[in-house]
Amino acid sequence: MLSVVVLISGTGSNLLALLKTIENPLVPVRVLAVGSDGAAAGLAHADFYGIPTFVVERGKFSDRESWGLRLQEIVESYNPDLVALAGFMKILPAKFVDRFSPNLINIHASMLPLFPGANAVRDTLAAGVTETGATIHVVDAGVDTGPIIEQRKVPVMPGDDIATLHERIKVHERDMLIQTIIGVAEKRIDLASI
Repeated sequence: MLSVVVLISGTGSNLLALLKTIENPLVPVRVLAVGSDGAAAGLAHADFYGIPTFVVERGKFSDRESWGLRLQEIVESYNPDLVALAGFMKILPAKFVDRFSPNLINIHASMLPLFPGANAVRDTLAAGVTETGATIHVVDAGVDTGPIIEQRKVPVMPGDDIATLHERIKVHERDMLIQTIIGVAEKRIDLASI
C-alpha cells in the first residue's frame, strides 16, 4: 500500500478525484494527510473522507526556509512514501525538495518546459499558441524543471479564456495524477529512474 501526503492550495479538485478513486479497495493507495499553505476550500474534501489536514501559512514565518522546515516536519511526521503537489502554488525550499525528491511529484498546466510557473494558462493564452497541455513531473530544485513523467496535449480553442482552457487541462491533470500514483504503488513507475 503506497502512502501519500497531498499538498493543495485551492479548491482541491485533483485531490477529490484521487480520493474518489482510492475508495476502491483494489487501489493500493492510502492518503495519510492533506496539507495546504493557507485556507483552502479543498481541505473540506479531506475532512469529508476523515483524512487529517494541516495548514502551514507562509505569511506566519519570517522566511521561506523556516516555513519550508515546518512544512517538512509535518509531512515527515506522517512518513509518506510519496508527496503529491496537487495544485500547490508555493515554491518549495531546496531542503524540502532534497528531503523528498524523487518521491515528490507535481502537476502543471502546460507542456513543460513551455510556460513554467504559477500563471501557465494565462501565459499560454498571451503567447497566442494553438496547443498547450498538461505535465506531471518529479519536483527538483528548479521551478517546474524536474524530470517529466507524462505529458498530454490540449488544444487552445478560439474564444478560450483562462477558466475554460484550465478546465480542459484539469481533466488531464487529474487523470495523470491518479495514474501516476497508482503506477508508483504498483511498481510500474520508478520515480528514481525517470
